[in-house]
Amino acid sequence: MKFFIDTANLEQIREAQDMGILDGVTTNPSLMAKEGISGDAKVKQHYIDICNIVDGDVSAEVISTDFEGMVREGEALAALHEQIVVKVPIIKEGIKAIKYFTTKGIRTNCTLIFSAGQALLAAKAGATYVSPFLGRLDDVSTDGLNLIDEIRTIYDNYFYETEILAASIRHPMHIIDCAKIGADVMTGPLSAITALLNHPLTDIGLAKFLEDHAKTNK
Repeated sequence: MKFFIDTANLEQIREAQDMGILDGVTTNPSLMAKEGISGDAKVKQHYIDICNIVDGDVSAEVISTDFEGMVREGEALAALHEQIVVKVPIIKEGIKAIKYFTTKGIRTNCTLIFSAGQALLAAKAGATYVSPFLGRLDDVSTDGLNLIDEIRTIYDNYFYETEILAASIRHPMHIIDCAKIGADVMTGPLSAITALLNHPLTDIGLAKFLEDHAKTNK
């Protein structure tokens, strides 16, 4: 399973990269705004800055909702850096844009996926990734993990190469459950990833080792 971090915060990206487990980054306009990044030129430079930190794919989202606008924005984003993956919403014009980008060799991440049917259309259009929003489904009392499972079954049935990028990850059990189902990628906050390290028995065991080591060196 690939680990992506869902943020525009450069320090968090560096921290995850330094751990040696980071495979990519996903961003969106809300995350950019959270970091105080505004204006087309600054946003584009920030994407380049992210690409210069991480070795893997970096999803950069289009803002337009019409085909021509998505193509114009997507081509400009893809030209920024070879690691850029163009993030496109799952709407009719978005599917058309994904098909266009696929024919041009531009990789895409189809976002805001909330149903297996949406994921199927995205795969048929040639999306590199689909991003089902697990946490947001959980927020409305819907089983987000079941959606991941449905998409995995469909893609395996027809050998689609589109990767399932489990998004809106909220906690470490989301990561574990998605790994068991067979999601190709997870993206979430750094806190969810680092929480995988935590276990009280590890803390107890380490404390005991250090205590015994101190005794032998008196």
